[in-house]
Amino acid sequence: MRFLRKSLLGLFLLSLTLGLLAYAGVLVRDAVQARMDQEPRVPTARERVFAVNVVPVAFETVVPELSAFGEVQSRRTLELRAAVGGALLDLAPEFVEGGRVEAGQLLARVDPADAEAALARAESDLLDAQAEQREAERAIGLARDELTAAQDQVALRENALKRQNDLVARNVGTAAAVEDAELALSSARQAVLTRRQAVATAEARIDQAATQLKRMEIALDEAGRRLADTEIRAQFTGTLSEVTVVAGRLVSANEKLASLVDLQDLEVAFRVSTQQYVRLLDETGGLRPAQVSVTLDVFGTNITAQGALSREGAAVGEGQTGRLLFASLDRPRGFKPGDFVTVTLREAALEGVARLPATAVDASGSVLLVGEEDRLEVVPVTVLRRQGDDVLIRAEGLNGREVVAERTPLLGAGIKVKPLRAGGAAAPEAPAMVELTEERRAKLVAFVEGNTRMPQEAKTRLLAQLAQPQVPAQTVERIESRMGG
Repeated sequence: MRFLRKSLLGLFLLSLTLGLLAYAGVLVRDAVQARMDQEPRVPTARERVFAVNVVPVAFETVVPELSAFGEVQSRRTLELRAAVGGALLDLAPEFVEGGRVEAGQLLARVDPADAEAALARAESDLLDAQAEQREAERAIGLARDELTAAQDQVALRENALKRQNDLVARNVGTAAAVEDAELALSSARQAVLTRRQAVATAEARIDQAATQLKRMEIALDEAGRRLADTEIRAQFTGTLSEVTVVAGRLVSANEKLASLVDLQDLEVAFRVSTQQYVRLLDETGGLRPAQVSVTLDVFGTNITAQGALSREGAAVGEGQTGRLLFASLDRPRGFKPGDFVTVTLREAALEGVARLPATAVDASGSVLLVGEEDRLEVVPVTVLRRQGDDVLIRAEGLNGREVVAERTPLLGAGIKVKPLRAGGAAAPEAPAMVELTEERRAKLVAFVEGNTRMPQEAKTRLLAQLAQPQVPAQTVERIESRMGG
């Protein structure tokens, strides 16, 4: 009986298990069949919208600026050299590196003993030449007087010969007396020739004395110049550099002693490309007197000076490109020759151009315009200048429109965007704060500490907020909503 009862119980349980398994199989079959009978559901695709920064296009008159790098140099630099050799004397205290000297100031003197002796000899020779000239003038006076006396003797001898001829014609005189008179006349005429030769010799002596006097004057001037060359003076006001001598040193002729630099007459030399050079020309082909700004960056402190474009180089130069330009500086305070500076030139004004960020224009010269329904359009533009991080463009029909300020590979024609305008987004409002009761605060803290699925960083941040006297209302609502779930 007992065995029969257990057997029937086992059979009942087996039948119940098989029935449940069959019921479960029917449910699974119905579910699969219902799933297979359903139509496939395709999820609705949502268009992606990109947020982009946009800038308005405004056409105006802009003065472009051209930037280049150049070197400051002095327009007046003079090498001080010794004209004569000798020992340096009377060296000025300012004759040192960086010494400031005035125009005409005596800087140094070469030992003038030899030059002074040569000058004294030249003066003595000049006195001798002057004495010789005076003696020659006196000699020609005497020679002319002797010539006059000889001519008078000739006249007397001619009269005597004439009387003897008259006596002979009247048969009173003799032939011998006539011959004596003729001989005397011939001797007198010979004396005249001798005196004329003496006068010519005296005149030649005067010419030689004048030539000698002129030569001595030239020698005296040369000696004076040699003596003046022993003095080394500043030709203009400036600063000394490259000083290589000290007092007492022996220097040779034409040896370089120092360089004199005018720091008040500076200019900057810089090189630009040929394309930039063409933009600086006027209608006649000459350089415009463009305004120039020179900047020297000294560890964050800028030294600036203003100037004007003055001239250009005559040739390109071997191995060089572009054009070499020069600009004069007005009041170059703080600049020194050799400074490497940044030069900014103001070009001619461009009318009807717009300034856009350089990132708004691609390599093909086009921009993305925000069109209808905030969809992008590709519009070609003409890039005229690049000004640092900006570009100057010219196009038609873009005035007042908005273009994308920063292009990315994800943006293109037809893409829908959300324009972000400068100054259009309002500043975020401060979150609302609430004060919690101790009971409410304890419940929130207990929930956060007991939440095992919350990351430790988030848990620490929430506990720090809950420990404050005032807690953001949004944080409290989010925690209580989870507590209620």
